[in-house]
Amino acid sequence: MRILLVEDHAALANEVVLRIERAGYEVDRVDTIQGAVEAIDGCGYSLALLDRRLPDGDGVSLIRRIRARQPATRILILSALDAVDDKIDGLEAGADDYLTKPFSLDEMIARIRAHLRAHPEYRSPALQLGAVSIDLEHRLVTIANRPAQFSRRELILLETLVRRANRVVSREILASQIYGHDISVMDHALTSLVSRLRARLAELGSGIEIHSARALGYIIREINATDQKP
Repeated sequence: MRILLVEDHAALANEVVLRIERAGYEVDRVDTIQGAVEAIDGCGYSLALLDRRLPDGDGVSLIRRIRARQPATRILILSALDAVDDKIDGLEAGADDYLTKPFSLDEMIARIRAHLRAHPEYRSPALQLGAVSIDLEHRLVTIANRPAQFSRRELILLETLVRRANRVVSREILASQIYGHDISVMDHALTSLVSRLRARLAELGSGIEIHSARALGYIIREINATDQKP
C-alpha cells in the first residue's frame, strides 16, 4: 500500500518517511500543492498525509481533488494549526482525521494503520528490521530473503520487539503477549526465551540484536557496522 506525504518541512518529512517505511509501507513525499497534484494524477494512494501551511497554499485544498480522483484514499491532516475551528475546517472539508504538530510518530503510525484497515485493498505490510522481514499475513519470517523457522513463542517475541524497534519493551508487556494470563512462569521462562531468540538471530545473520534494559525489559536494534566484531 502506498502513502503520499505532502510536507514542506524537510527535517520532519525525513523522520516521517523513515518511520512509515520502517512500518512496511511505501511512501512518496512532495513539498508543494502542485507537486501533490502531479503525484495524485500519476499514482494511486491508499492514504494521504497533508500539511496545511505549504509554500503555494493550504493543503486542505487538495482534499477535493483526492476525493474526485481517488475516492477510497484515506486522508490524514498533519498540521500545527491546532485551534478547534481549524480542525473542524479540515474534517468538514473531507479529511478522515486531524493530527496536530508536534505529534508522536508512533501515534501517527497507529492512526495510519487504523485508517488503512478500512481501505478496500488493505493488506498487513511486512515488518522490516535489519535483514529480517516478518510477513504478518502468513506468519512467515525471512532473513536476507531466506526462510527462517521459529517456534510460536519465539515468533511472538520477535514480532512484539520489532513492532517497537529501538524502544524498551517491558517484561510485563512481553509476558502478556507471549503467555497470556499464565504469567506465573514469566521471569524464568521469558529470560530463557529471549536468550534462545538472541542466539538464533545471531546464528542466522539477522543484522539485529536484543539488548537487556536492566530491571525494565528488552530493546531490539539494528547492528551498526561499527558494532560488528572483526
